[in-house]
Parts: sequence; structure tokens; C-alpha cells
Amino acid sequence: MLRPKRILVPTDFSEHSDRALAQGLDIAKQYGAKLILLHVLPEDIYRSGLEVIFLEEKVRHEIRARATDSARESLQTQLDRFPQSREVEADVHVRWGVPYDEILKEGEEQEIDLIVIASLGRSNISKYLIGSVARNVLKGSKCPVLLTK
Repeated sequence: MLRPKRILVPTDFSEHSDRALAQGLDIAKQYGAKLILLHVLPEDIYRSGLEVIFLEEKVRHEIRARATDSARESLQTQLDRFPQSREVEADVHVRWGVPYDEILKEGEEQEIDLIVIASLGRSNISKYLIGSVARNVLKGSKCPVLLTK
């Protein structure tokens, strides 16, 4: 029987991710598990225009640091909206890269026992298709994955 001790909940701050977080928190509370709330920022977040070619490394580093801090604050705000988060040990993590790759890396590095992920994210392309991030996490995960609607 699965008795998770470390639960990973990736989020893109969508309504769908809120549902996954609620389930992750309920499971963490039930089993006394630690919950890690993760957001992945895409590497190209500050490379969206030609002007970036002329930015100094120092400026790019500052932009990246600000984006990381902002994401960390947003994660904490998302977590604080759930009353059960006060009854669970929880951390917020921010990574940079391809979302599903970074989710899988976080899972391995943190020795995660269970990933709770929304079937759809922000794009919500179709109510009947699993999102590409969730699909790739399902295919690549070495631990159980709970896919939420």
C-alpha cells in the first residue's frame, strides 16, 4: 500500500492546479507527508525579443532573480489560500527549464513518493485531452502519479 512521505505538486497557478494542490494537501495531511509545491519557469522567459541580445549578463541575471522571487511569492500565496496548508509541512520550489523535465528532475532529487498533477494547465486546450506536461510526467515518472481532473 502506498504511504507517501514526500508529495510533489507542480503548479502553473491555474484553477486546475489549485484542485491538484487541494488533493495533495489532503493526502499529505492524512499520511503526515511533506508537500513540495513546484513552479517551473521557462528558460526563454527573458529571451522574448531581439533586445535581449544586447542585455549584459548582469541584467539577465537580475531579471532571472526577480522572476524567481516573484514565482516563489506566488507559490506561497497559492499555498496560503488553503487552510489545510497550516497543518502540513510544505515547501515551495522554483526551477527553470522545460516544465515536465524539471518536474521529473525535482521528483528524483527530492525522493518524491507521489506526484499530484492537474490533467490540464493554463492552456486548457480541450476538456477531453490530457495536457502535454501531465502526459510527459505520467510517461517519465519513476513514482506513482495522481492525475486530477
